[in-house]
Amino acid sequence: MKLFTIGFTKTTAKNFFDRLKKSGAKKILDVRLNNVSQLAGFAKRDDLSYFAETICGMGYTHLPDLAPTKDILDAYKKEKGPWEEYEDKFLSLMANRRIEEIDRGQFDGGCLLCSEDKPHNCHRRLVAEYLRDKWGDVEIEHL
Repeated sequence: MKLFTIGFTKTTAKNFFDRLKKSGAKKILDVRLNNVSQLAGFAKRDDLSYFAETICGMGYTHLPDLAPTKDILDAYKKEKGPWEEYEDKFLSLMANRRIEEIDRGQFDGGCLLCSEDKPHNCHRRLVAEYLRDKWGDVEIEHL
C-alpha cells in the first residue's frame, strides 16, 4: 500500500496541485482538526474538494479521527510545548482511537493532508508511520 503526505503552507496553489497531480495519489485524506479556517486559503474544505476533483481528478475525504484534539494541538502550538510531548500524546490518542481498525481500503493511494509544509514536526507523518507500524505493508512518500 502506498500512502502519501502533503502540507499546504509555504507553497503556492500551483506548486501544491502540481505535486499532487504528479504523485499518482488517488485522493486527499484531510487529517486536520479545523479544515474551514480562513487561514487555509486554497485548502479550505469546500475549495480543496473542488480543486482536487477539477485539477487532479481525485477525491477528498475529511478524517477528523486522525487529527489531534484541540487540547493537544493548543499545548504544542499556542503554549509552545515540546514536540516530544505532543508526539507522545498524539501517539497515545491514535492508540486509544484504534485508528488501525479504520477501513484500509480508503488509505491506499491516499494523501494525508495537513498544514505544516514539512512532515518532520507534523502529525500527518505520525499517522502514516503509526499505520505502517500496525499494518506492515505501507510505503510512505512525503510530497
